[in-house]
Amino acid sequence: MTQIRIGSRGSQLALWQANHIAAALRDHGHAVEIEVIRTTGDRISHADPALPSDPDGLAPFTSSKGIFIKEIEEALAAGAIDLAVHSLKDLPTALDPRFILAAIPPRADPRDAFVCEPYWALHTLPLGGRVGTSSPRRRAQLLALRPDLRFVEIKGNVDTRLRKLASGACDALVLAAAGLDRLARAEWVHQRFALDELCPAPGQGALALETRAPSYAVFQDPSRDQCVRRAAAALDHPATRFSVEAERTVLHALGGGCQLPIGVHCAPILDDGATIAWRIHAQVLAPDGERMICLSTVTPLGIAAPALGLQLAEDLKSRGALELLEQPA
Repeated sequence: MTQIRIGSRGSQLALWQANHIAAALRDHGHAVEIEVIRTTGDRISHADPALPSDPDGLAPFTSSKGIFIKEIEEALAAGAIDLAVHSLKDLPTALDPRFILAAIPPRADPRDAFVCEPYWALHTLPLGGRVGTSSPRRRAQLLALRPDLRFVEIKGNVDTRLRKLASGACDALVLAAAGLDRLARAEWVHQRFALDELCPAPGQGALALETRAPSYAVFQDPSRDQCVRRAAAALDHPATRFSVEAERTVLHALGGGCQLPIGVHCAPILDDGATIAWRIHAQVLAPDGERMICLSTVTPLGIAAPALGLQLAEDLKSRGALELLEQPA
């Protein structure tokens, strides 16, 4: 039996995700082990406490969110691991051709969550309330709803951020609901933003299982990698894959990374459990939240995910999205 070696960052959330996939693979009869790999992003965050420890927050200081996956992909390329588990929104939109996304499992809650115990919703937060977030997208979206808000850089993993909230470092946090749910830390979540309020980052809530591409051979015997790709592919969820491919195509077409205030969300429209169409929603904002372009469309089945994403991106461009994104923060 082939032992599948999963590479993961060492954060609590990353390990939860890796163990979640490992359990699913074991349920399918595979032997699995997890290798913890320290990334450049982890080292930067540790070396300079002034910098956030997540891809959204580090984006203003770095050229690519790939610093959180660099060493993991190097291990994958060298044959030291067989499979990498990522938060999909951490992956650059252009994947290294040596690798493929062998599976995108069912998505968790893609929404952003308002985390605050005294005030149960954003509109109840007092004038000038301090919100902890390092994401340019969330800042712009929140300013569009509440121009009076102030922002505080809150660094660290989920537990650290929740402790800082409890200590009074800020009045509220805005975090991805999926991460809070996965770690069972949603006890202070009383509002999950509607998709047309805070449209999430492309791929938010989804995981990506990255393997070596068939065209990239590390081992003389190709059967090992074939086995790994088949094992991973069994966890793929076609509707989630379609949705995130459309979302990431929009982001790529707008020249974006996580440092730009762009939200995109695509989901199937169901009738008696069957997909009958796709709904895709996007927000592009000026960094100060003063101007916003919102588009929402329903598309029947038959269109390819990249075509849907490009169609929406072109519509956004025609309405001035690129000009908005060029405005200084």
